Amino acid sequence: MAPVPRRASDSVSERRPRPRRSARGLAVEALIRIDEGAYANLLVPALLGDSGLEERDRAFVTELVYGTTRMCRACDWLIDRYLTRPVSPPVRAALRIGTYQLAWLGTPPHAAVSATVDEAPPAARGLVNAVLRKVATGLGDPAWPDMATELSYPDWVVERLTRDLGAEAAKGALETMNRAAAVTERPDGYIQDAASQQVASWVGAAPGERILDLCAAPGGKATQMASTGAALVVAADLQSRRTAMVAANVHRLGLDNVAAVQADGRRPPFPPGVFDRVLVDAPCTGLGVLRRRPDARWRAEPDDVRRLAELQKQLVAEAVSMVRPGGTLVYSVCTLTAAETAGIDNWLASAHPGLRPVAPPGSPWRPAGRGARLLPQAAGTDGMY
Repeated sequence: MAPVPRRASDSVSERRPRPRRSARGLAVEALIRIDEGAYANLLVPALLGDSGLEERDRAFVTELVYGTTRMCRACDWLIDRYLTRPVSPPVRAALRIGTYQLAWLGTPPHAAVSATVDEAPPAARGLVNAVLRKVATGLGDPAWPDMATELSYPDWVVERLTRDLGAEAAKGALETMNRAAAVTERPDGYIQDAASQQVASWVGAAPGERILDLCAAPGGKATQMASTGAALVVAADLQSRRTAMVAANVHRLGLDNVAAVQADGRRPPFPPGVFDRVLVDAPCTGLGVLRRRPDARWRAEPDDVRRLAELQKQLVAEAVSMVRPGGTLVYSVCTLTAAETAGIDNWLASAHPGLRPVAPPGSPWRPAGRGARLLPQAAGTDGMY
């Protein structure tokens, strides 16, 4: 389509400024788009970048979108007690935003209700007003039907982690992952969770060594290992887009000893035994980082555990061949299921009995098979193995 010719009156000085969005209005839009399939961690920064909002309002949008997305199952249970018919996605989004403010932010009812009603479709404002007022008066001690509804997770996630971790540890992890993550900054300015930094440190990259990070994007662990003085860190990833993310972070940090390489870890293009240390930070269900990825709990499926465990075995099997005799292999994942953590190590012990285990990290990490698990509640970090 050819561009529409600009009229003489369309000069820069005569254009109307874009109407400024309210924080709640932007949050409602984000929720609608997330329900349509958008990723929260990509969508929210894009919307905020074009919003013109002040820093305080930007933080409020992030809290509303991330928090409501995490707690949407619980929000819906509080809402649906007062609905007699289905509502449209924009109305549902406004009701969730209002309910999240009332139930989890402690916003005074008059402020939460009136400001949220203003962002609802005009024809539904009476309904939104009535329902949110009922939600506000019914918050005393809701009789939640089960823990999965109260903590706002799919049933299978609660059941799986309870079985794999035990009831007390699973509940602690699930509760912790319903709270916003703290921002942790490395000395070089890179934002990276403390648990991920500990994994990279555990690899033990030493000056003069060749290191392979087999599943490297976005490059946090690779760049941290490079900063220790390793001669070369090869940061590989399957997708060109993700490899470009690694390269951009390497460039931003001014590192000249990291090579970002697009490669399939199941068929790596590297000679056998060429690396001193290999890190397999494998693709996983991500059930240890749900506080950072608020919509991930709704995207994961039960069969993902089995499917990804098979992929993890393939990656580890290839990684073994690339470690020189006497070298080190480190396997890590940001999830908590037994199949993807100690289960992989159990398989590795049988498939490659020549590998000698080293002592795992100590407290606050907890032993899990020959390795160690870090629960989110142990130190306020992501969950890792």
